[in-house]
Amino acid sequence: MDRDALVLTGFCPFEMDCAKNEKMKNVRRRSELSYHLMVFPGLFFLILFSYIPMVGLLMAFQDFVPAKGLFRSEFVGLKHFTYMFQLPDIGKIIRNTLVIALGKMMLGMVIAIAFAILLNEVRIKIMKKTVQTIVYLPHFLSWVVLASVVTNMFGLDGSVNQVLASLGLEKVNFLGNSRVFPSLIIGTDVWKEFGYSSVVYLAAITSIDPGLHEAATMDGASWWKRIWHVTLPGMLPIILLMTATNLTSILSAGFDQIYNLYSPLVYETGDVLDTYVYRIGLVGRQYSFGAAVGLCRSIVGMVLLLSSNALTKKLTDQKIF
Repeated sequence: MDRDALVLTGFCPFEMDCAKNEKMKNVRRRSELSYHLMVFPGLFFLILFSYIPMVGLLMAFQDFVPAKGLFRSEFVGLKHFTYMFQLPDIGKIIRNTLVIALGKMMLGMVIAIAFAILLNEVRIKIMKKTVQTIVYLPHFLSWVVLASVVTNMFGLDGSVNQVLASLGLEKVNFLGNSRVFPSLIIGTDVWKEFGYSSVVYLAAITSIDPGLHEAATMDGASWWKRIWHVTLPGMLPIILLMTATNLTSILSAGFDQIYNLYSPLVYETGDVLDTYVYRIGLVGRQYSFGAAVGLCRSIVGMVLLLSSNALTKKLTDQKIF
């Protein structure tokens, strides 16, 4: 029976199917609209607090005077950028920034990967979850809080120096010794953040096919060989991806941590770009110079992000964006 005959009989499954499909399309549109509305608040705050303030980058090319405002201050071109590279301390500050940032990135990655591999070997589920939670918690604590903990532990009268004194060893001024201070900064930051990174690496380990480990075990491979030839290659895409994302912050050594722990005694090795910009740009009221340094750092970060994204895609066939 053709369509016209079905319509004459008063029964038309084609029209019923069309109505049903139209109803499903309307439900799908409403569902998609609700998802779009959920994205809107985040998008609104992103534009409000991230993109609109970018207008302030004009200060990097001006002799900004607060009384004159952003659009009436004198335009000076690349004056502040030239001045930045002529400063006698800029080389030392960039060196300190790179040493601390690279130390945090490399040591943090090694410890996080090792911890994730060892935690994956724990078979008691409650113990595994408990340990994972304990090492994950410091990530959520602010350096304003943790700085007092670090000071009480590593100060001249702190618990670490008291232990050294009880063993007959000389006390160490961790917070006032320029040679020790970078190591303290790197170590405390790794302690705070490795738990968060280990969650990502643990997820990468659990995604590896267990059959590969079983096959390696049947072939007589030891635990070390299974880790080296099965686990680490399986984690390689995530490792490269995490490395690529961390490279973007290579010129950001962690302002809040260093600001709460450093002093003029350790400026020689502890002063980084963020703290230098704060002292010169905000405390010294050289707003245009501070904006120029911040803009240079952002440009370097963007170049590293694009480069690492291309390199990651080439090596792992995955990309960040």
